[in-house]
Amino acid sequence: MSDSPAGDGVPARRPGVGRPVAVLVLVVAAALIPMFGPRAALDGTGEAAAPGVGGIALLRTVLFAALSVQAGEVFAGLLARRVAPRNEPPRAWSAYASWAGFAAALGLASVVAAGNLIPHSLAALDIGGLYGTRDGTLALLEVNAFLVAALCARSRRPAAALLPLAAVAVAEALRAHPGTEDTPLVGSALTLVHLTCAALWVGGLLYILRTMRAWRTTAPEAGTALLGLYARVAAVLLAAITATGLCSTLRRMPPSTVLDQLTTTAYGRTLLAKVLLVAVVAALAVVARLRSRRARDRTRAYVPARAEVAVLAVVVAVSAVLTALPLPIRW
Repeated sequence: MSDSPAGDGVPARRPGVGRPVAVLVLVVAAALIPMFGPRAALDGTGEAAAPGVGGIALLRTVLFAALSVQAGEVFAGLLARRVAPRNEPPRAWSAYASWAGFAAALGLASVVAAGNLIPHSLAALDIGGLYGTRDGTLALLEVNAFLVAALCARSRRPAAALLPLAAVAVAEALRAHPGTEDTPLVGSALTLVHLTCAALWVGGLLYILRTMRAWRTTAPEAGTALLGLYARVAAVLLAAITATGLCSTLRRMPPSTVLDQLTTTAYGRTLLAKVLLVAVVAALAVVARLRSRRARDRTRAYVPARAEVAVLAVVVAVSAVLTALPLPIRW
């Protein structure tokens, strides 16, 4: 005997502890992957990572997640108002996300202030030295940008947070490609597009699902239409993510060495895991979009879409690990 749906947009809520348990497992996985992922990726490669790489990866996971949640909320909120401008939106998470991003950015800035080492006391921090280095300036920019984003989230114009969030994305793109690298501006441009599209994709889908759930009894058809509109935009975002990711990979791994480095280097192994996870996400996205187009099966689109956002959360954690690992060798 099957459960009856609450409407044409989202299945009826099922009692039990399944959802809280799933959320708990997801949170634990998101914490364990950056903490222990670098060690697993480095095993047997002969490479050495920077001290505290696990903690740095965890902080960067929180930073990426905060960026995605707030940017996606603003982006998907615009789509929701286009579909049903009079419907009540779900409760905003932007303020919580921006403060989490602020805390993570502050932690990463303290690492830079300690000479890219995990500080064990306040005496190890050279706060003034942050202003004299490129990495320190970028770290301070991210801290201040999340602070401004938190203030915007509580203002009458929360969409204004897109400007400081864009500053975070630019700072991350510049940090990932120092001046000693060949054509650093090209690499920074690729990373900026990749990070921006990924944040909108992940955070946008999360907000779309929350909106569909908020509208499940009042406007289920509007929720389905919103998912369809998001799907068209997400296809463009995925294409941009794929193209920039491929170009960035070929910049750091010459074509003749890619296959070898995907299994013999920590960066390559983590990148391979990320690619496989994104492939799973793409498959779930296709299933969800196909179901949303069928009038009799629209309620079933919510399940693969929810699985999609869960896997995307793991992708965020893996991406953070990728930024903390040694760069691949250019043979």
